[in-house]
Amino acid sequence: MKVALVTGASRGIGAQIAKSLYQAGYTVVINYAGNEASALNVLESINNKGFIYKANVSSYTECEAMVNEVMNKYGQIDLLVNNAGITKDNLVLRMTHEDFKDVLDINLTGTFNMCKLVSKVMMKQKYGRIINMSSVVGLHGNVGQANYSASKGGVVALTKSLAKEFASRNILVNAIAPGFIDTDMTKVLKDAVKEEILKQIPLNKMGETEDIANLVVFLASDNAKYITGQVIEVDGGMSI
Repeated sequence: MKVALVTGASRGIGAQIAKSLYQAGYTVVINYAGNEASALNVLESINNKGFIYKANVSSYTECEAMVNEVMNKYGQIDLLVNNAGITKDNLVLRMTHEDFKDVLDINLTGTFNMCKLVSKVMMKQKYGRIINMSSVVGLHGNVGQANYSASKGGVVALTKSLAKEFASRNILVNAIAPGFIDTDMTKVLKDAVKEEILKQIPLNKMGETEDIANLVVFLASDNAKYITGQVIEVDGGMSI
């Protein structure tokens, strides 16, 4: 049995990651922050091979309780996918201190919380895979997303540091930087905005959630056993 813990897995990319990991043979713990119905739908889609757990990843205490529950049920955590994230976009001059802090708390501090707690388990196992979700804007920046870009850039630096710290215990830490992926978040964009985005993408199309999930499955597998500390952009060539 292989056990994966996926944060922010009730919809979008996280939900697809949970489904793809199930198909790859994992028991999946589906973390969610608010939408229990969606989380239950994801659990049903993987034939209830796992369970759902509500926790705000910005809270170390809630993360600790979640990890303890996973260990009580399964006694192991083989894979951690830090996918939970939020956006509160605005130009810096209009961005509030709270909006900046809230995004950093979930996207970056939440990733740190989970990495710290789960790494203790993986250290004892002398095995583990951690995959952190960054973003192309964490590498290249974006107007109106200073908070999001800073949080995702921080995830990149955290990933590289942890890869060095954990390598001796056979724990691999990598990051994925998605570009524009077809999710509920991008569906609300106006057609004119989408057209401008597509002009920046050589493949001239948005990515699918499966494009990200497939890479997660690969990085978690033995086929990627010599890959750590890397940030892989999945963006249709946007960053070329």
